[in-house]
Amino acid sequence: MSTSQQTAAANTPAEGMPALAEAEASFRALYPAFASTSQLDEMRASDYARLDAAGHIYLDYTGGGLYAESQVRAHMDLLRDNVFGNPHSTNPTSLAMTRLIEQARDAVLAFFSATPDEYAVIFTLNASGALKLVGESYPFGPDDQYLLTFDNHNSVNGIREFARARGAHVTYAPVIPPDMRIDGERLAASLDLARPGGNNLFAFPAQSNFSGVQHPLEWIERAQAKGWDVLLDAAAFVPTNPLDLSRWHPDFVSLSFYKIFGYPTGVGCLLARKPALAKLHRPWFAGGTITVASVQGDRYYLHEGGEAFEDGTLNYLTLPAVEIGLRHIASIGLDTIHTRVACLTGWLLDALTALRHSTGAPVVRIYGPENTAMRGGTITMNFYDPDGHFIDHRLIEERANEVNISLRTGCFCNPGGGELALGISAEELSTCFVRYTERVTLDDFRRCIDAKSTGAVRVSVGLASTFADVYAFATFARGFVDKRANEM
Repeated sequence: MSTSQQTAAANTPAEGMPALAEAEASFRALYPAFASTSQLDEMRASDYARLDAAGHIYLDYTGGGLYAESQVRAHMDLLRDNVFGNPHSTNPTSLAMTRLIEQARDAVLAFFSATPDEYAVIFTLNASGALKLVGESYPFGPDDQYLLTFDNHNSVNGIREFARARGAHVTYAPVIPPDMRIDGERLAASLDLARPGGNNLFAFPAQSNFSGVQHPLEWIERAQAKGWDVLLDAAAFVPTNPLDLSRWHPDFVSLSFYKIFGYPTGVGCLLARKPALAKLHRPWFAGGTITVASVQGDRYYLHEGGEAFEDGTLNYLTLPAVEIGLRHIASIGLDTIHTRVACLTGWLLDALTALRHSTGAPVVRIYGPENTAMRGGTITMNFYDPDGHFIDHRLIEERANEVNISLRTGCFCNPGGGELALGISAEELSTCFVRYTERVTLDDFRRCIDAKSTGAVRVSVGLASTFADVYAFATFARGFVDKRANEM
């Protein structure tokens, strides 16, 4: 199918759907605030014109943001017009690069309203790299505590292996289906487990990358008051929401810049409060992290602060692009992006939950809130046929690919959220893992849990999304009305 055919197919109304123009007029009447985001329509036609030129319907902003053409041009102009050297020196080209790196740090602090007196900026490969720094360096010991919510990303789950290896206790605080919000009573009880005088780390996502739920940031202060250091995974939250670190003061914040503005990839950040950073002890040293190391003397001395955590040479030529990207977002305004995403998400949630087979059975089941209160632009679902049988999420992705819709399927590196949402019990999982002690394939896992789905379909909107994008997905979803799973 050609690009033009794919675009036409995605925007051709399914039976029972109004035409695009009619649907958009109705949408704008229901969501008048959307008109205040018109600059993003203009930007879509210029800085993101490649989307429409190639007929793409991009609905994977939680997986990765999209870069503006102006970002790339500004970065290329900077590289073309200057000579930059490795910053680990004091020659002219190195000093020029060092200045830009420090500008990038300052830009990050300013973007999150953080002061250099309180926070340090540590550049990493990505959010996972930031989380690994905390996990490997946090001073867990016997009877210390690691507390985390069920719907964390795997890179947060993985810190439990560092904690257990040092004798700390690991506790998961549940979230409650179908809305997938934190069980406040259970979490409050878990916060009482902090070991007095010990090292206690509490981790949770500001926004779930599985369900789109935004967990209350008030938990930061409540946990700290009970003796916890707080690790906030902000990777899914900050692309469409302001995070004001003059108001909220988590001890550690992890994020990836490509999730916010698409380019560059391969650069993330750990924002660390300086008192909490002083507690971290690295298990090794590397080039760039030390002031002095000796072979014969068998000693080394780490840099103070964030430099002790930036291994080797930074990806220095890409760091100016971070400042460029932050300026791009600031020129739009996160409030504008947030408004646009909330309007489009609200309309799409209504459209999807209204879909019914002729039997009256729902076509899709949403995992997470069905309204826009305390949720982001991530919508996760599964499709079901008229008899209530789920339609394999991999088939949904294949059909979406045919009409040039980019979405995501699976459990999105969030197994706790997926297990709860999909109704997979601890007993089923234990049986499966006893059977497969070394390796387990996805097909093996599917056999373990019988007819249950092992994943879901996720769509997400962002700063370059238009009404036509969400309309195209609603049209696509309507195409599954009265289709039976065994016939597809």
